[in-house]
Amino acid sequence: MADPCSSTAFSYRNDPTVPPFDDAGPVAVMDGTCSLCSQGARAIARLDRAGRFRICPVQSPLGTALVRHYGLEPDDPETWLLIDHGLAWSGMEAIIRIGTVLGGIGRIAGVMRLLPRRAREWVYRRIARDRFRFGKADMCALPDPELTRRIIT
Repeated sequence: MADPCSSTAFSYRNDPTVPPFDDAGPVAVMDGTCSLCSQGARAIARLDRAGRFRICPVQSPLGTALVRHYGLEPDDPETWLLIDHGLAWSGMEAIIRIGTVLGGIGRIAGVMRLLPRRAREWVYRRIARDRFRFGKADMCALPDPELTRRIIT
């Protein structure tokens, strides 16, 4: 799902399996036990000075419902989702878009756009499958008040 889902914007609002949530800003849904994802969540919290982003662990009821709504599986290591303005992106495209929205040093993620889409999604899948080589971390247990403030479940 490198491009927005074929469903209409904010389609999850009409899905009875998706709990209501504050979608006024971008929401990043990621693995709450992956060390790389936890580092990504901390980077978002640090770089998003405007406080727009919310972070949702895929293991939470909301995270599980959102990824399933978009045809992804919560247990799939490749599941990483960005919802912005009611549209959804996954994989490397989600990461690139987050970097673009964050601006500044976050734009470095845009370098991946130099690769053809297939190549950048291959890189993403490769990292995602081996993500626990980098360790595990409980994103919700991290003592980072800025991150904790952004987590929605």
